[in-house]
Amino acid sequence: MKKFFFLTALCSLFLLSACSAPRLNIFDTTPNPLREFTLEGKGQNKILIIPINGMISDSPKQGLFDTAPSLVEQVVVQLNKAQNDSSIKAVLLKVNSSGGTITASDLLYHEIVSYKAKTGNKIGVIMMDLAASGAYYISLPADFIMAHPTTITGSVGVIFMRPKVVGLMGKVGLGVEVSKSGKNKDMGSPFRESNDEENMLMQKTVDVFAGRFTNLVQKHRKLDDASLKEVSTARVFVADDALRLKLIDKIGYIRDAVKETRTIAGLADNARVVVYRRNDIPEDNYYRALAPDASANVALINIGLPEILKARAGFYYLWPGAINFE
Repeated sequence: MKKFFFLTALCSLFLLSACSAPRLNIFDTTPNPLREFTLEGKGQNKILIIPINGMISDSPKQGLFDTAPSLVEQVVVQLNKAQNDSSIKAVLLKVNSSGGTITASDLLYHEIVSYKAKTGNKIGVIMMDLAASGAYYISLPADFIMAHPTTITGSVGVIFMRPKVVGLMGKVGLGVEVSKSGKNKDMGSPFRESNDEENMLMQKTVDVFAGRFTNLVQKHRKLDDASLKEVSTARVFVADDALRLKLIDKIGYIRDAVKETRTIAGLADNARVVVYRRNDIPEDNYYRALAPDASANVALINIGLPEILKARAGFYYLWPGAINFE
């Protein structure tokens, strides 16, 4: 009986978090301002490391009692802050992501290109576990791309994901009645199967977005025909294959990437390596992901749904094989 009441209370809290009513403001989750912290070096000129972790999205992250900024917002805030600091001469993007929505990926790509144009600063990329699809897309403007020996990258392509509930509805005796102004108005509807014409139209849209991706790859990486053909299969590659195909420039570790960034930016060995964080931590280092967005982001219950269940129907520069189910 106690277990029943506990599960009932748990479900009630979950449903409450999903409601459109105002969220409970139990904790003060006002973000602290970003502050600069030095990881190493004592020189005047600086290299800024910006972590890019998780699904690339421009939608805020919804928690039980709070809302965190989207990944796009987090990165753009740091680029804007760096733009106003003339002592920052280069940015190193530390990428660990399976990709994200096509629009969010393109927004970050555009912001990185704009930052380079406005400041004249160099951009480097160090890939961690994963830099696939949209994460590779946003890496393209970099002056060099370095992958760890164990990085997975590539997945240069588009996927259109949409749920289908028509089978389940048939089993439980539910249906949806639709009135529409044109025959394709409900194209992609989860409430019925798609017909051949609709599948063809959707594939055309996918091909347009895929063409944009591969054209940008060719613009920045200048692959030969054989390499471009292999990359266009949208498969992922280990670091050695990515280097062979010229998707990346070097294989190394984060300290190698910092050294390479110093070199291409013409900076002295004592140039400072800095990060922006919202709070301090003793003995900070390269491997800390990023600062929390608030000083007191606490939830009594954290119901972590897999990313695939949070994803909205739409077009993605995403490698679904790496979606996190933790």
